Amino acid sequence: MPQYEYENDTDREVLTLLRPMRDADAPVEDPSGKGRTFRRRHSVFGVAGSSVGATHVHSGPSCPCGKPGGGCGAG
Repeated sequence: MPQYEYENDTDREVLTLLRPMRDADAPVEDPSGKGRTFRRRHSVFGVAGSSVGATHVHSGPSCPCGKPGGGCGAG
C-alpha cells in the first residue's frame, strides 16, 4: 500500500499515512481534533549506494552468508 504525506498549512505538521491509491486525495481527519486541514504534499526520497549491487552477478562458489569461497564454513 502506498505511503502519502499530508501537511497542515498553519503549523506545518506532517502526517504520513498508508492508504490505497484511490484514497490519496481524500480528506484527512485532524488527529488532534483541532479541525485543521491537511493537504497531500509531494513526497520524495533518496537512495544512496552503488548501482553495481543491483546488476552485479557473482560467479563461482559461495556460502549462504555471501562470502566467496565458503568463507564462513556453512554448508
